[in-house]
Amino acid sequence: MSDTPRPELESLLSRRARTMTASAIREILKITQQPDVISFAGGLPAPELFPLGAVKQAAETALNKYGPAALQYSTTEGHPPLREWIAGRHGIPAQNVQIVTGSQQGLDLLGKILIDEGDTVLVEAPTYLGALQSFQPYLPSYAEMPTDEGGIDVDALDTLLGDLARQGRKPKLLYAIPNFQNPTGRTLSLERRRRLVELTAQHGVLVIEDDPYGELRFEGEALPSLYELGLQLAGDVNRNHVVYCSSFSKTLVPGLRDAWIEAAAPIIGKLIQAKQGADLHTPTLNQMMMTELLPLLPAQIETVRVAYQARCTHMLGQMGEHFPAGVDYTRPQGGMFLWVTLPEGLDTAALLPRAVERKVAYVPGQPFFARGGGLNTLRMSYSNATPEQITAGMRALGETFREALA
Repeated sequence: MSDTPRPELESLLSRRARTMTASAIREILKITQQPDVISFAGGLPAPELFPLGAVKQAAETALNKYGPAALQYSTTEGHPPLREWIAGRHGIPAQNVQIVTGSQQGLDLLGKILIDEGDTVLVEAPTYLGALQSFQPYLPSYAEMPTDEGGIDVDALDTLLGDLARQGRKPKLLYAIPNFQNPTGRTLSLERRRRLVELTAQHGVLVIEDDPYGELRFEGEALPSLYELGLQLAGDVNRNHVVYCSSFSKTLVPGLRDAWIEAAAPIIGKLIQAKQGADLHTPTLNQMMMTELLPLLPAQIETVRVAYQARCTHMLGQMGEHFPAGVDYTRPQGGMFLWVTLPEGLDTAALLPRAVERKVAYVPGQPFFARGGGLNTLRMSYSNATPEQITAGMRALGETFREALA
């Protein structure tokens, strides 16, 4: 039997599979599972804020209301009452809403139906690591949009689009997180939002707006979404060149994996077909439970906002107290993350083991850049940390950074 020929299994993997990489965040989380390590690495909602009692009641109510249908296969598009509620927020028909199993599936399905090998995809620098993971197997060519404290530099985007046009490269799509961006926590201003929507319409570039954190604003005034501005510009839901993605994971509970996409009919039609091939439909009972939880949503959002504002404020205060001069960081108006930039020449990936020795962890910034760079940057989340953990963690990180700068 030992002489029986066997296939070289790695050689059988597709080209797309060979481009896949492990999530840097997930790998770091493995390192920081020790109970005494304070981790600011994962973008985890605060579990003590989950409405556990309401979720239990929602499960019982859904099972009583729908009986065996709650446990049966269902339509690919999603639970009709849930789709109707989502559609009502933007005043669009329910048929322009597709329920997906978490935002990550939404990004994967959008990549599957939109990206051909070699297509140019515009992303922020830095951008959400999970989006890069979702798009990469479809073999795009990335072009990075410069960013500053106000998010995407739209003047630089205008120049970039012109440069690409002269190279004969028309971008297929632009991916952006306008509200409390992951990883930086920055928010795109209203003026920049309008210009971005207008520019992309002029150049025929589809926009994917990822908005999982938009409801978690704790400072400043709410701004219209790119999707809303696209609707105003197009005057027709089925001519809107902006696709909107959001989720209940950051506002209610992540474990039910209920998220959605709002888009024009041609996009929705192909998403339905792609989802049928992926998992047929998002779990029926989960969608029914989420629908029962909707009346709780405003109060739950307020609870989360208040908690995250306190944690963010405390973290910024402790950073100001313990971080050495020359270390810069963003000051979010909402969401779950902030971004730290160390002096040039330092490598946050190389510094991470030293931080872990001091029982604290973060995510190095380099994986958030589609084309490399960001060696001296890192992301931290304040959402899933107590004041005591934040105080101890910032002190430990301050010591780590001072040592590196010595």
